[in-house]
Amino acid sequence: MKNKKRKNPYHRFLIRLCTYTILFTILILIVGTVLKYLDFDWLYRYSPDLYYFLRTLGQNLYSDNVIYFLILLSVWFIGFLLVFHHKFKKTFTDIDSLAEGIDSLFDKNSEYISLPEGLEYLEKKLNHLKREAEKNERLAKENEQRKDELVVYLAHDIKTPLTSMIGYLSLLDEIKDMPKKQRKKYIQIALDKAYKLEELTNELFDITRFNSEKIILEKEMINLNLMFDQIIDDFYPTLIELNKKIIVNSTEKIMLYADSDRLARVFNNVIKNALYYSNENSTITITLVKKETTAEIFIENDGKQIPEEKLNKIFEKFYRLDSSRTTKTGGSGLGLAIAKEIVELHDGKIIVTSNKDKTTFQIILPLEEN
Repeated sequence: MKNKKRKNPYHRFLIRLCTYTILFTILILIVGTVLKYLDFDWLYRYSPDLYYFLRTLGQNLYSDNVIYFLILLSVWFIGFLLVFHHKFKKTFTDIDSLAEGIDSLFDKNSEYISLPEGLEYLEKKLNHLKREAEKNERLAKENEQRKDELVVYLAHDIKTPLTSMIGYLSLLDEIKDMPKKQRKKYIQIALDKAYKLEELTNELFDITRFNSEKIILEKEMINLNLMFDQIIDDFYPTLIELNKKIIVNSTEKIMLYADSDRLARVFNNVIKNALYYSNENSTITITLVKKETTAEIFIENDGKQIPEEKLNKIFEKFYRLDSSRTTKTGGSGLGLAIAKEIVELHDGKIIVTSNKDKTTFQIILPLEEN
């Protein structure tokens, strides 16, 4: 929808100037006529000087030469204005349209800024600025909404293990003669919840640091193949519990210049996500590929297809695929967000794709420092 055209102030000014010129000429003629024919004899008795001044002024204003001069001057002035208008009409119209376009930048009811012919470049620029302003406003609202959601999620994820810990510890305190086996079970559950709470707290500190501080990476040459061997060994108890397997495919040794601790955190988070969202008794496949300047890591799991709209949100803080937010299917929803931050700190990229058969995380990292 194009902007509704407002009345051009330049045209208003021009019309007023012509009108005032004509009115001024008429006023002078009227004053001259009044002064010439009005009887001022009574004034002579009070002020002879004023009497002669008004009589002389009336005769001069009403003389043929003055009348012709005023008319000629008015015609010339109006003619000058018309020529001026003809020469600079487009310039003033363009300036006014440009001012109107700038006003429309912040007009929410205006969808498109339209400028006269010849100003296509400025029209394009103004519409680009308008789209950027609308985009920034939309992002600001979304960020505000995410902050509100973060508080809700944070309260939920901290309260759940905390409530459980309090419940089991209260039972241990109240039931003094609880059987040793049951007591040991309750202590273990409370301890697991405490670890869960510690993990969430650490992730919160990490994601806050990535957003508010300039993180300095401690880079060194690392053997990517060896790193995955160590990571998979750490997952052995989880693999036994879930009855799943991890297979690593690699045809050559890959040396990478990176921060080993933080990169291990990336792979750990992505593999953990793949384990929790894969089918039962399935296998996680990890493929390491060395390119000319990059290393590519593919982590694939069999499982339900992730809808496109959820793929776009999967790296957002506190986003989890399961709407119930149960602890059974993953952690706080910060793991993939942290992984993305670390990969980007290494000047890399992390991409996720999903179809009906499998979901694949592709991590691309430079082999050497850029």
